[in-house]
Amino acid sequence: MTERPAPPVAKRKEVTIEQAGRTRTDPYQWLKDENWQKVMADPSVLRSDIREYLEAENAYTKAVLEEPTEGLRETLFRQMRGRIKEDDSSLPSVDGPWAYLVRYREGGEYPIFARKPAADMYNEDAGDTVLLDGDKLGEGKDYFSFGNVDHSPDHRYVAYSYDDQGSEYYDIHVRDTQTGDDLGDVIARTAGDFEWGSDSRTLYWVERDDNGRPVAVHAHRLGETGSREIYREPDPGFFVDVGRSQSGDFIFISAGDHTTSEIRYFPADAETPEPELIAAREPGVEYAVEHWGDDFVINTNADGAVDFKLVTAPVSAPGRDNWRDLVAHSPGTLILGMEALKDHLIRLERKDGLPRVVVRERESGSEHTIAFEGDAYALAISTGYEYDTDRMRLEYASPSTPDETYDYSLVTRERTLRKTREVPSGHDREDYRVERIMAPAHDGESVPVTLLRHKDTPVDGTAPLLLYGYGSYGITIPADFRTSRLSLVDRGFIYAIAHVRGSKARGYQWYLDGKLEKKTNTFRDYLSAGRYLVSQGYGYEGGVVGHGGSAGGLLMGAAANMDPQLFAGIVAAVPFVDVLNTMSDESLPLTPPEWPEWGNPITDPQAYDTILAYSPYDQVRERAYPAMLITGGLSDPRVTYWEPAKWAAKLRHEAPEAGPYFLRINMEAGHGGASGRFEGLKETAIEYAFALAAVGKADGVALD
Repeated sequence: MTERPAPPVAKRKEVTIEQAGRTRTDPYQWLKDENWQKVMADPSVLRSDIREYLEAENAYTKAVLEEPTEGLRETLFRQMRGRIKEDDSSLPSVDGPWAYLVRYREGGEYPIFARKPAADMYNEDAGDTVLLDGDKLGEGKDYFSFGNVDHSPDHRYVAYSYDDQGSEYYDIHVRDTQTGDDLGDVIARTAGDFEWGSDSRTLYWVERDDNGRPVAVHAHRLGETGSREIYREPDPGFFVDVGRSQSGDFIFISAGDHTTSEIRYFPADAETPEPELIAAREPGVEYAVEHWGDDFVINTNADGAVDFKLVTAPVSAPGRDNWRDLVAHSPGTLILGMEALKDHLIRLERKDGLPRVVVRERESGSEHTIAFEGDAYALAISTGYEYDTDRMRLEYASPSTPDETYDYSLVTRERTLRKTREVPSGHDREDYRVERIMAPAHDGESVPVTLLRHKDTPVDGTAPLLLYGYGSYGITIPADFRTSRLSLVDRGFIYAIAHVRGSKARGYQWYLDGKLEKKTNTFRDYLSAGRYLVSQGYGYEGGVVGHGGSAGGLLMGAAANMDPQLFAGIVAAVPFVDVLNTMSDESLPLTPPEWPEWGNPITDPQAYDTILAYSPYDQVRERAYPAMLITGGLSDPRVTYWEPAKWAAKLRHEAPEAGPYFLRINMEAGHGGASGRFEGLKETAIEYAFALAAVGKADGVALD
């Protein structure tokens, strides 16, 4: 047997940090390149000693994890790819004379944007016209990702943005659909977001500054040099975005952090826009706006509406004094979003942990609810491009049921099934069982858990369990259909999603109870769910694989510190684990906007102490940690590469006999990992091979 190579050992350089009347030391601060902003734009300038260490870690992971599981990974990849319809296409969406769609070619990594005459939208024999070919645009690039793609109101031009570094700086280009050529207009290093003005010659785009923050909206007229700034946000904690009303009449400029918002508007046909304020920002008050006739409809938590309500205000005077309730606050029924059409208002809600759609008729005010049956499912709505229409689309899926897309008549209430997601290698939903259970938490609350298993997998404490979690920013992981999960479930895993506090699974209060000084509820909910599932036979102690990414990686790190005996392995993807240092660095892109989520340890000693007590990097000790796969991206602006790198280094130093720990840094990608449909599957195959190896199901490959 070939002797396993020794893992890399990072050098230690103690740095003393004094802050908020406290002192700490950090031995791995040197892994943060002082010129990190330049590294995001050009990874080749990474300091040589940092690159050497990261490459040594990648080599160790390759030798000890990837090479021994090569056959398994290839099998997993083939299976996952076999479940993807490679030449798939979206349903066309009508806008006037044209129907726009997105499709892929056989073997293609990136989407193709196309259109066909609206009259032929459901004619499969009618050809389409390619507007943008993602495979051609991404050819020869190590990384490629579209930002926004949108056609002009007159259908003459298509504007598109893309990022070829993974750093989330996007260049905007404009293509003439008549010639197929790009114009000379190129707007570089933007946030990727833009909207067309009504004249089809003006682009409103969002500037991203040198710290990676969306800070301003500019107007650019095709054929002219430069752009005119029309709004700049003075607060570094507020990010800026631009959008257009469904009616097409107004452009909205929004500014906000995670808990406070402020929106301005101007007519989409304005020659020299002067944005007008809807309502001034108030700490803790969020709102979103749509245009509906003579009014704006506003979804807001103002006036103590914890789970949000809908109000209206005249377009001519939209300030807070003129807000009038349209749909009153109903505690326990969270309004997730809304869409406005000429004669109908559609809102998406979550009640009792499940989504539903409510349609309101404008003239009569009457409402009806669209619901689906099932213990756990995902539901989405789409109103397409048009405003004067009485149709919308519904998308339904469950962990065992591939996506179903319906055309829905808002008048007759008829559903027409237009598309069912194809699984070329075959899929029988009756082979799987979906359950939703409530796990008791430490304080008497109940944590919803979505479960997926094969019908032949016993619930007797012998099956390994993969427990996924996130639990931050109010993001709720949907109970949707993911073909990749089947590669674990078909091998005997039970797949579970713990809908912990910090999400909005049980309403907005569920989010509030998992942030700031209550953040540990997120971690304790996750562990309570894991322990309860084990007690009910859905897994066994030492046979649970934890999985989470980004803020979910923070959850993985905290759970490993609090209850390492529960786990056989931990998959921490781009993990936010160096919380105290990151929240103390005002130069990082996301730090100021995220103080309302985590607290500001620079100025607040209590926030400092709270974060320090759970920050995974700071709480690493000599414990019996399980095997861990820790991933990152060199050009990631959200969770910077040095967070996972520092964590892995400290784990090895403080608990060298535990683990093993595998650090895998993608040197050519950012937060989302490898770009493209199939390259991304290869990274998933590595994660799943690790999970199988952690519980002894990887064809003899052992991690201990």
